[in-house]
Amino acid sequence: MSLKGRDVISLGDFARKDIDLVLRTARKLEPIAAKHRRTTLLKDKILATLFFEPSTRTRLSFEAAMQRLGGGVIGFADPKTSRAGDWRGETLEDTIKVVNQYADLIVMRNFIEGTAMTAAKVADVPVINAGDGSNEHPTQGLLDLYTISREKKKIDGLTIGLVGDLRNERTFHSMAYGLSNFDVELVFVHPPDASLPDPIAKRISDNGLSTTTVSKLEDVIGRLDVLYTDTTRKEAFKDAGEYEKFHAAYPHINIKTLENAKEGMIILHPLPRTDGIDFHVDPAVDETPYALYFKEVFYGVVTRMAILSLVLGAKM
Repeated sequence: MSLKGRDVISLGDFARKDIDLVLRTARKLEPIAAKHRRTTLLKDKILATLFFEPSTRTRLSFEAAMQRLGGGVIGFADPKTSRAGDWRGETLEDTIKVVNQYADLIVMRNFIEGTAMTAAKVADVPVINAGDGSNEHPTQGLLDLYTISREKKKIDGLTIGLVGDLRNERTFHSMAYGLSNFDVELVFVHPPDASLPDPIAKRISDNGLSTTTVSKLEDVIGRLDVLYTDTTRKEAFKDAGEYEKFHAAYPHINIKTLENAKEGMIILHPLPRTDGIDFHVDPAVDETPYALYFKEVFYGVVTRMAILSLVLGAKM
């Protein structure tokens, strides 16, 4: 079983055995990151990070992961510093064909859905999707699964709540695809017209998972082992009125929200959280035992170390 040379475009492409391999490899590599060490597993490899859309955690964790593994990093965090983003407007395909000559692996984020697949079709080296519009963010899904497995000691048998804009947020899409491979109960908490896209819902149904859908988190908070939420992006809505209406039914996740939470429940959030009307977690929750989202950031480096090692065929 190997992921060597494989593109990571959608978590829908990953079978249970693939996910288990990533989780096992991450567990093996975790001590390196925990002790702030470096290894030489990828000492002769170069990673290219092409971020056409802003990123803090994803870009920096990929770069940290590559450096922990002994490899090099090139790339950009602002497309305006490249020909792809200046007035000349180099095509994405040409940009990928050029960078392909410099690096052993490309990690790319873009505002536009489907661009990761486009890049993978023209690249000779593997491409990892770091987020393509509202479509997917597969490595976020894998690090979420790793966080759950480390903190709850298992994934099978858990009741997991997805709380937010399930239709438009790519993190929910990848998380749902990943969880469809496990024996879990899924609880969906969202306003009307914000359910998972049909292909993802069908995968969950076809795999026989038990699901519940409600509109109020308070109705199910006592059942959840894991509460997974994300910030809702304004750009996913046609106008400000639609955005505000969408949020009307949802308070922040705060201390009061958690009054009836199950003992041992963990809260995950890919971050960032923002001010205003949002699905973010109130900072007061940070001091509770439920809050795992900052530790989740560390697990992100570990999981991406595993993905880079496996895709580049590191010998461990």
